[in-house]
Amino acid sequence: MKVTAARIEGDAVALAFDDGDVVHAHRLALRDACLCPDCQNPVSGQRLFDSPATIRLATPVEARVSEGALCIVWRDGHRSVFGPEWLATEASALRDHTRAPRPRMLWGAEIGRRLPVWTFDEVSEDPEARRSWLESLSAYGFALLRNVPVREDAVADVAELFGHVRVTNYGRVFDVRVRVDADNLADTAMALSLHTDNPYREPVPTLQLLHCLSSDVEGGETMLADGFRAVEQLGLNAPRLVEVLREVPIRYRYRDGSAELWADVPVVTLDSSGRPAALHVNNRSKGVPIGSPELVAEWYEAYFTLLDLLVAPDAKISFRLEPGDVVAFDNLRVLHGRTRFSGEGDRLLQGCYADRDGLYSSIALLTRSAAA
Repeated sequence: MKVTAARIEGDAVALAFDDGDVVHAHRLALRDACLCPDCQNPVSGQRLFDSPATIRLATPVEARVSEGALCIVWRDGHRSVFGPEWLATEASALRDHTRAPRPRMLWGAEIGRRLPVWTFDEVSEDPEARRSWLESLSAYGFALLRNVPVREDAVADVAELFGHVRVTNYGRVFDVRVRVDADNLADTAMALSLHTDNPYREPVPTLQLLHCLSSDVEGGETMLADGFRAVEQLGLNAPRLVEVLREVPIRYRYRDGSAELWADVPVVTLDSSGRPAALHVNNRSKGVPIGSPELVAEWYEAYFTLLDLLVAPDAKISFRLEPGDVVAFDNLRVLHGRTRFSGEGDRLLQGCYADRDGLYSSIALLTRSAAA
């Protein structure tokens, strides 16, 4: 649907769609959004004026749609032209009362039959393959790479294909292997339940990459589950339980010889439209809820129900990482874990953290380049 006409109605401009629907854009928002080179830097898109000083008294005296663009003349003589793409996006947002979110595909165990897999060479050398890999990582929350060089720090090279490595107290790159004096249970042969990493950190790293350098042990399969799918399932069946997990903060802690970390965060974070935006689930480092006995009982009911959804046979996938495999996943969406493995042989993974902003920026730049 297209916007075909515009008229001034009080403090708003009425925008009429070709199906008869009408939405109203406030004069302040329209003046604030002016795209002309005097108002917006054409490269960065940054605003060049101070909103309170410039738009407070802005009043439209003429509004029309011409060749698909919205043209507005303001009382002080300033002119704003909003092209068809901007107009379609903003008018649709006004009509839907929300902006279109990033594409998201929820999944369960069925995705194990068609794992999103690429090779290191193709995403390194082919921009279209790299964009496809990153779009899958963004939409599904995880993606696999095969044939990554089996050498130290290669996992950081993978992360730098789309962004920057997030350095933490674990270092730029960290090893996951059995240690006699392990402070972190990840450095044992124990099974690790599904979890998100670093909920005790502010802010939490939003992406994680794990690279297999060696694996000749029995067991140690990687497990993944889509946390957003589980939250949406819980919301359909028991919306009050989602609210409890959203409202009650939990203190997560971690300490060792070089760090003392804690943060108070809820298990579930929702965005402004009520969709899941982040999960913080880590049995090893979680504290306990504070409140009345009734609230605590309700929180545990919600928490256990969410975990049951995550570990259900139709929810999680498991696979073996072989030397040269890298799995990248959204640390605030996709929970990961592993099965127990034997103490004989060697299993070494190297990991690093990165962030969503680099992922999203790289997708946008690759898309822009392809369009050009």
